[in-house]
Amino acid sequence: MKYSMIAAGIVLASAATADTQELTVYTYDSFVSDWGPGPAIEKAFEAQCECDLKLVGAGDGAALLARVRLEGVRTKADIVLGLDTNLTAAAAETGLFALHGQEGVAFDLPIEWEDTMFIPYDWGYFAFIYDNTKISTPPANFKELAASDLKIVIQDPRSSTPGLGLLMWVKAAYGDEAPAIWEALSDNIITVTKGWSEAYGMFLEGEADMVLSYTTSPAYHLIAEEDASKSAAPFEEGHYLQVEVAAKVAHTDHSDLADEFLAFMVSDAFQSIIPTTNWMYPAVTPDDGLPEGFETLTIPTEALLFAAGDAQAERDGALEEWRLSLSK
Repeated sequence: MKYSMIAAGIVLASAATADTQELTVYTYDSFVSDWGPGPAIEKAFEAQCECDLKLVGAGDGAALLARVRLEGVRTKADIVLGLDTNLTAAAAETGLFALHGQEGVAFDLPIEWEDTMFIPYDWGYFAFIYDNTKISTPPANFKELAASDLKIVIQDPRSSTPGLGLLMWVKAAYGDEAPAIWEALSDNIITVTKGWSEAYGMFLEGEADMVLSYTTSPAYHLIAEEDASKSAAPFEEGHYLQVEVAAKVAHTDHSDLADEFLAFMVSDAFQSIIPTTNWMYPAVTPDDGLPEGFETLTIPTEALLFAAGDAQAERDGALEEWRLSLSK
């Protein structure tokens, strides 16, 4: 009898597991890392949905779109989280994404949000981060950086959204003069990494004087490590804005659950996790406000941003300028 009860319990447990819906979210590697927002968001959403949330790291943001495009309608992703406005026009053209359906959200973004397919979850400004105990007067613009002997590490615009953001930053600030800026910067660049994590790691290990990251990156050191030695260099040209977004895959078999996740993504439960895990500004300010320390961050005097369609139109030409200038 005892064995029969145990067997029945196993069958019931298996049935319960089989009934648990699974939602697969493709995202970038740092999002799913132990120190990223993934673990806390997985725990919070699973407590709400009684489902199994699978966060799958798929490289950096630009590589993420390439993977989904390659997999097409056979993709196992229900949600793609980690694109930005430099990629949304190209992503929309794939026909793989559905409208988000999240109307009436009061976003706290520097721009009006009108996209009905891609929904934002955080934002920030690109910046070069340096150690203020080693550099007393950082360069105030790209030309001063290029004229210095400072060594920098940046990310590949073909695989990384920060790398693509830097490409757009230089193009937005300098237009036709962008190739000359890249050529002047070429002897400052010690390497180009596939993603943000590798580049920032090199900077922290002392292999570069500055790294392309975000104006919010010093908040990590200040809040998590009580270390005020990292600063973002304010550039006179202005700083390029990144808005990170997610979207539902049109062919998902879990459409209702995907909709529930998108609604959760703009809720306080999700947004309150972002500032001290992804170290970005949340798309909706949490009920308790921003953490202490964020008030110390560099605020650009000017925000630069190509509209999604313009970014797509500029991308290939800017990429070719970057490639040719750095190959000389």
